[in-house]
Amino acid sequence: MRTLEEAVGLLKERGVRITPQRTAILQYLLTHRTHPTADEIYRAIQPVYPNVSVATVYNNLRAFQEAGLVKELTTGDHASRFDINMTPHHHAICDVCGKIVDFYHPGLENLDDVLARELGFTVTEQRLEVHGVCPDCRGIPA
Repeated sequence: MRTLEEAVGLLKERGVRITPQRTAILQYLLTHRTHPTADEIYRAIQPVYPNVSVATVYNNLRAFQEAGLVKELTTGDHASRFDINMTPHHHAICDVCGKIVDFYHPGLENLDDVLARELGFTVTEQRLEVHGVCPDCRGIPA
């Protein structure tokens, strides 16, 4: 997981100019690990930065993607969501409320090797989504 200072440093290394709006978007992503949409980020920072537009948020998210800072996720709701967690992990998605939860399972880290060995398949990207119903939607206390 990155800190704001690490994220800003990475952007600077990649020649991305740091603006207050970019910093606000980064801060939101780092403090809201909910895989937000650009619109959710826009609504959160717009009261502080009233001149920011949804297009500005999208453009900054694209710059963050190109810098290797975030990944774009598309799930069943067809909305682009953004994940700042760049460590290897997978997603559990609630089919009722749409919540996306990161998870890691050590048994899946060798999946690339298994596919190469058993199928001759070279993996270029690995993305696993598990769908179900979260405890909140099932009414089970955490």
